[in-house]
Amino acid sequence: MKKLISLLAVFMFVGCSADGDTPDEQRATILSMSEEVVADVEQESPGAKDIIMKAPGYAVFSNAQVNLLIVAAGTGYGVVHDNNTGENTYMDMYEGGVGLGLGAKDFRAVFVFKTQAAMDKFVEDGWAFGGEADAAAKAGDKGGQTSGGVTIGDIIVYQMTESGLALQATLKGTKYVKNDELN
Repeated sequence: MKKLISLLAVFMFVGCSADGDTPDEQRATILSMSEEVVADVEQESPGAKDIIMKAPGYAVFSNAQVNLLIVAAGTGYGVVHDNNTGENTYMDMYEGGVGLGLGAKDFRAVFVFKTQAAMDKFVEDGWAFGGEADAAAKAGDKGGQTSGGVTIGDIIVYQMTESGLALQATLKGTKYVKNDELN
């Protein structure tokens, strides 16, 4: 059990920051990732970019997740973009949960806020709680995933797996928080 906890701790701290030595470099990395992910979502779901750009705002996150038997953990980073003001809010994410699972995956998520209030609540409160069941097997351009975009209240969520192998069914909580160093 000590090895499991140590592995999860190392994983949590390795995956929680964007590449770059300075805040400017990290912000540039996050914005580049955001543009790539929006383009990828458009390729997978034609018309999605139009929905994203016409919404009051959207968020894009890069997340790494590991599931070891009954424990799940993940970390990531991203940006919330306000389409009305052009303002970016840089955020980190942390998640933990319980359930059956084995594997690790690196995925990207886009949250499209259908109302300004939903975006403001996400930036200020940042909590999400829910269940997840999926199967993903991907390396480079090979493989695929089973995990679709969903609408939850005033938020549309698109999720794409970058790489990894995971089979999981978990109940988890996710905390999104402003990154004080990047804002």
